[in-house]
Amino acid sequence: MAETLILLAVKKIGSALGNEVINQATSFFKEFVTQLTELQGSMGRMRRELRLMHEFLTRTDIRHRNNRNYEIWVEEVRMLVHRIEDIVDDYMHLVAHKEEGWGTYLKRGFNRPSVLLSLKRIASSVKEAEANLVHLFQAKERWAWMVTSGECSGHIFETSRHLASMSRCLDEQDLVGVDENREILHEWLAGDELQREVIVLHGMGGLGKTALAANVYKNQREKFECHAWISISQTYSIKDILKCLIIELFRDDQTNAPSNIENMGIEGLQDELKMFLRDRRYLVILDDVWAPEAVNHLLMALVPNHKGSRVLVTTRNDDVAHLVLPEKRITLERLTKNGSWELFCKTAFPRAKTYGCPSELTQLAAQIVNKCNGIPLAIVSVGRLLFVRDKNKKEFRRIHNQLEWELINNPSLQHVRNILYLSYIYLPTNLKSCFLYCSLYPEDYLFKRKKLMQLWIAEGFIEKRGIRTMEEVAEEYINELVQWNMLQLVERNSLGRIKSFRMHDIIRELAVDLCRRECFGVTYSDEDKYGGSLEEKNGRRMVIHRLNNHSSQAISSANHLRTLIAFDNRMPSYNLLTLATKCKYMSVLELSGLPIEKVPRAIGGLYNLQHLGLRNSKVKLLPDCIERLTNLVTLDLQGSKIQELPRGIVKLKKLRHLFAERVNDKYWRKFRCRSGVPTPRGLEEMRELHTLQAVEVRGERSVWCLGALRQIRSIRIWGVKRSYCECLCESLRKMEFLSNLSITASDEEEILHLNDLNPLPPNLETLSLGGRLAQADLLLGAATADGQNHPLCSVLLYWSQQEEDPLESLSRWSNLTKLVLTRAYVGVQLVFLQGWFPSLKELSLRDMPHLTQLNIHQGTMTSLQQLRLVNLRRMTEVPLGIEFLVTTLNYLAFREITADFFKVLRYCPRICGIKWWYSLLREDFEEGEGHLSESDVYLSESLSESDMCLSESFSESDMYFSESDMHPKEFDGEAGYLFQRMNRSEYYDTSQHRHGIKTVRHDDSSSRSGTDMTGRE
Repeated sequence: MAETLILLAVKKIGSALGNEVINQATSFFKEFVTQLTELQGSMGRMRRELRLMHEFLTRTDIRHRNNRNYEIWVEEVRMLVHRIEDIVDDYMHLVAHKEEGWGTYLKRGFNRPSVLLSLKRIASSVKEAEANLVHLFQAKERWAWMVTSGECSGHIFETSRHLASMSRCLDEQDLVGVDENREILHEWLAGDELQREVIVLHGMGGLGKTALAANVYKNQREKFECHAWISISQTYSIKDILKCLIIELFRDDQTNAPSNIENMGIEGLQDELKMFLRDRRYLVILDDVWAPEAVNHLLMALVPNHKGSRVLVTTRNDDVAHLVLPEKRITLERLTKNGSWELFCKTAFPRAKTYGCPSELTQLAAQIVNKCNGIPLAIVSVGRLLFVRDKNKKEFRRIHNQLEWELINNPSLQHVRNILYLSYIYLPTNLKSCFLYCSLYPEDYLFKRKKLMQLWIAEGFIEKRGIRTMEEVAEEYINELVQWNMLQLVERNSLGRIKSFRMHDIIRELAVDLCRRECFGVTYSDEDKYGGSLEEKNGRRMVIHRLNNHSSQAISSANHLRTLIAFDNRMPSYNLLTLATKCKYMSVLELSGLPIEKVPRAIGGLYNLQHLGLRNSKVKLLPDCIERLTNLVTLDLQGSKIQELPRGIVKLKKLRHLFAERVNDKYWRKFRCRSGVPTPRGLEEMRELHTLQAVEVRGERSVWCLGALRQIRSIRIWGVKRSYCECLCESLRKMEFLSNLSITASDEEEILHLNDLNPLPPNLETLSLGGRLAQADLLLGAATADGQNHPLCSVLLYWSQQEEDPLESLSRWSNLTKLVLTRAYVGVQLVFLQGWFPSLKELSLRDMPHLTQLNIHQGTMTSLQQLRLVNLRRMTEVPLGIEFLVTTLNYLAFREITADFFKVLRYCPRICGIKWWYSLLREDFEEGEGHLSESDVYLSESLSESDMCLSESFSESDMYFSESDMHPKEFDGEAGYLFQRMNRSEYYDTSQHRHGIKTVRHDDSSSRSGTDMTGRE
């Protein structure tokens, strides 16, 4: 892991040796060019040395964690690299003062001699660090002797191979939850297709890919003329693999086996295989493949001989899985709760006739099994651990309470660690830091893509790749971690991009252990599972889950901290002043949700700060010294009380993401439910802005200056008047990269004239419009003959109050995947005709007071997955044709409905077989809770503000509820509805109710932990 730390230091030194800094330093210290040149030369030599050290560590890494000499050496390297990082930060901070001028120095008590002394001190520190670095490299050769070839694989690789061999020996009765996949594999292997087929078993480590493949291999191999099983690691040699293939395939035909394969080259070995396999039906298993290249190399020798041959590949890498067609790919999932319990009981209680768990241990055992999260390897390992322990409550409770410790330290669980560590070992270096960073967050935390991307960029984890932006590279990193099964995908947005994800519990525990060992970061909560004193927690990143005495002490004593992320809103505001005063090189300060009212002026001294998160805080104003944060990339004040931005904010030339939207109405009932901040004078100078959410335009000049922001990708604009529209359209046309656009009128009577946006910006994906639209059909139907290829996928209209049905115009956008209409239509009927919206996945219709009928023709919205109908109070019958959506619809909600309409829903045969949810208008609440306003949507108290939206980029503009913590899988029955009352859910199975049986189930569970309470990514 130390190689990632070195890589960050190499990048930082590279920045210090960049042209911009060199020019500043030369101008600043022009009388001391000789000393400056020597200092820069030492930095350059250190950078070269660190690059070589990084390459060395990349080849060794965790594989030598049992070598104590090596671990001590790496610890010394880490300490020195931290010291080098401090020195470079000192130098960068000193050079940056040049921009403030000598007058500023004198005002702050500085003088020229002291600055020059600082330069000499830094130069001396650099020379000392350079000498120490050379000494460490020499010490490695003397003491931390390493082998970089076969032996470097170490115990992790050997035990993993042993585990793979054990998996191949399992009997059928040892496998659980594989029947369906086993049947599919049998069918594919025994099929009549004569062409050679490649099949892939894909999934994270520990899911049983090898065990399933081995079971099928044993049952099917005799049906082939020859067969072979080859295990492949990432450090494979194609020559060695070809030799193994020849030995395996010729096992039953030794008389024809080539005798001189040891002396053959790769081409000779391939020719031997091709000649032997040309007329034979063969079965080859390629187990544990890590790279697509390995399959491609071997397929050149495995001839497609039209004899019905089969090649089965097992892999945990998504890139390998995509080498074959989807219909020949099986992705293994975690075991269900029932499957997990069955496998556990077979392992922990094998002597019981029915593999039964004693009733007094059932509750504790179930909790232990739940911690394994459906990973068969973990379940079997924990089951074996409990098999040899006493079968009593005390012992089971002890294992439950310290399962994480057992996983990290118990030798009997070593193979679990090794299987999962392999995935980490082979992660590209640039992904390792990103992966470990995720483990600093609370267990089951729900990550949002955009927020995490911004933090990774601020941490320096993201490196430039060609012409792609840093955000695009960061998104690629997330995709890669999901493909490597290191992160668990939770939800994609309507555009198909990853929206949210989690870290698997077992993988997180191993990553937490790595963070602790490598001093990558430290977390504080109510309990410390791993123990250790405060002094041992010297990581440069601190994440506070729950405030305690240790975390308060750590904040007060932190001098070298680079990152602080706080989740506990009890954190006192004076800690911010402490941090701003003592941690002068802080780069990430994420305090969203904390009740901070005032930002101290000392924050202006955080020269390195790149991310400042104060979302949902109580901050009203920022100090003027914010202009000194010249490295700031993200400023997040979304949902705070911010009234205006300081004038000096336009000096932040590197700022890319500015969030400053205020919340006026959290229920989304008022037209101006949100508002932006006035555009500061000089905004046009902030040419690096990618995100601007949100600005309140006041006058044409504030609209005109937006045209200079050519790099904008996402922008929200509030307070638009008719007189601004022409200028606004002109400014927006200059934003060639614009992908997300939200425009809201100054009031509900103002008419937006936006037809000059026709054609729409070429890269626009999401369009949100609030207010009346002039000639809406021209804008909304802007798709031309080339409109089929336009990337627009999401349209949100609210308060447009159209008198004509807008669907015909919108239907021309055949690529739409999401459509939200809120107070967008005042008519009585909406009709979806055949062929319309073929790609639409999400549809929401809300607050249409006159709508009485919704007609859905067969053949429309053929991909629809989610349908929400909210506050359509005059609708008295279930939408005609809704039954045509049954095959694709997986979520159906009727919100704020009348009691009469609810009675119709309960007995409507057209929605029989569809699970659906509802909430009543308050005045129709059948329990009589009092006279409450219509604006209070009757939802569970556990729902957060973030559950009131779905849009990837304009979540607060959707104006409808997603009920994201009420996933349909949590309920069963032919058809049903959810009735929310306080923090209790009552679920009725209407199919039974129709037969006179009323089933009531209570669910007191709270919302999912880890939800981002801010409502935005």
